[in-house]
Amino acid sequence: MRILGINAVFHDPAAALVVDGRIVAAAEEERFSRRKHGKSPVPFSAWEQPEQAAAWCLRAAGLAPSDLDAVAYSYDPGLVDHDLPGVDGNWEHLRTTFALRAPQFLRTALPGLDPEVVQFVPHHVAHAASAGLAAPFGDCAVLTADGRGESTSALAGEYVDGQLRVHAQQSLPHSLGLMYEELTEHLGFRRSSDEYKVMALASYAKPTFLPDLTELVRSTGDGHFEVDPVDWHRWAPRRAPDAELDEVHAQLAASVQARLEEVLLDLARWLRGRTDQDCLALAGGVALNCVANTRLAAAGPFREVWVQPAAGDAGTALGAALHVAAGSGATISPMTGADLGREWSDAELEQLLRAADVRYDRPADIADVAAEALARDRTVGWFQGRSEFGPRALGHRSLLAHPGHAANAERLNDIKGREQFRPVAPMTLAERAGELFSRGPLPSPHMLFVHDVAPSWQDRIPAVVHVDGTARPQTVDREREPLLARLLDRFHERTGLPTLVNTSFNTAGRPMVDSPVDALECFGSSPIDLLVLGPFAVRRHGGAR
Repeated sequence: MRILGINAVFHDPAAALVVDGRIVAAAEEERFSRRKHGKSPVPFSAWEQPEQAAAWCLRAAGLAPSDLDAVAYSYDPGLVDHDLPGVDGNWEHLRTTFALRAPQFLRTALPGLDPEVVQFVPHHVAHAASAGLAAPFGDCAVLTADGRGESTSALAGEYVDGQLRVHAQQSLPHSLGLMYEELTEHLGFRRSSDEYKVMALASYAKPTFLPDLTELVRSTGDGHFEVDPVDWHRWAPRRAPDAELDEVHAQLAASVQARLEEVLLDLARWLRGRTDQDCLALAGGVALNCVANTRLAAAGPFREVWVQPAAGDAGTALGAALHVAAGSGATISPMTGADLGREWSDAELEQLLRAADVRYDRPADIADVAAEALARDRTVGWFQGRSEFGPRALGHRSLLAHPGHAANAERLNDIKGREQFRPVAPMTLAERAGELFSRGPLPSPHMLFVHDVAPSWQDRIPAVVHVDGTARPQTVDREREPLLARLLDRFHERTGLPTLVNTSFNTAGRPMVDSPVDALECFGSSPIDLLVLGPFAVRRHGGAR
């Protein structure tokens, strides 16, 4: 059965293709349109479909729209309660109307598609499926939380034999995700976009206002929670986007982060008591909070916690398709990695390099060349294989640097044009990670947990150690990522360090590079020293053609 999943209603429009229970392709529209998050998260944009991502998914499998057995749309407009607090009473009808007409919009976007094959999948069911059905451990508990779906903001349940059993759903207006979004906006960042900045900022202060927030944000002991309206001005003034951040802003961020973690722990403990499962799968935008994920893994009741790498709304395209596939009786193959996007052959890359008229060469061992540059404290744009699905660069569209020089954190933030309080992450060989990192689960291939950095390593890899002594590592498995492993080996031979700085290959306000043209444009407009495109090297100064 050939099923195309679509996320389009709120933000991060995306498409995913599942064929006979196997994930074939998945991509976010932003990687094609080059518009961060694909579109604005407002009702006026709910008509926009991930046209380019969907068309590419079909091309990747050699399918035409008419070949599809189903299109799974990750929102069910029939579940919207327009009178519910927390739903936009002025404009929600517009979002609902656009969602109802999605089959017609998709027929226009994908000529030949039969609109009758479009199925609506509840938003949080799609989140749950993206984690619970894709997880590596079969039957499991599942917890989702984000800003909102149709009329809910969270789901707690379990998967048994591929079928979802819902134990609790949280109705609006109560929402952990909306609370965090509101704080993000109050702190001068972009809501539904920059919540990760608030998480990073939280590490710079103590949760001074936690007692107050505990009164306003409460778990109810039955798989639900309550969030009272919050007057953020009570603790900190609203910050203009370009204004300085004060200590009180960091204290507020730390307080909300701490309360979020506590409520999630309460939900996880309640869910563990309702199921026989000892593994937990997470999805929803809140599941991209890697600090909270580690708290759940370290202090929660589950033996193992797994987070779907595209846990935000983009991942609901995948979840909707998996949900329909499971409902049809298909056996779902677990998600083996996030590299589900576009790729180019060596011949195609060289053709593009020639067309761009840049100087390049093809060394015998590109990993060795890159390792030499990194050991000499050069920055490297690394472009290999299929692009990542989700917000994390995992060694396919990465910007790499030497972790042994503390100044490289500031240097990379300057290159990317982003705030200096933002951390960069380590990429580490899986077999060495236990020496460097603790508390978070290992291996950690998707960079979705924070770990404590061993004291003996903090001075050796200062560029990747956050202000609180933690890091967000990506572990590299030799069998799955042999080229990355060789790069790390060659760097280790030269420096004695088994890790590299890894951050996304982009600049502020732009999506991660996806195509080789994107990579060349980013390289040409920022002071990156070496660009690696497949087996080819493009140097900032000189080089052989």
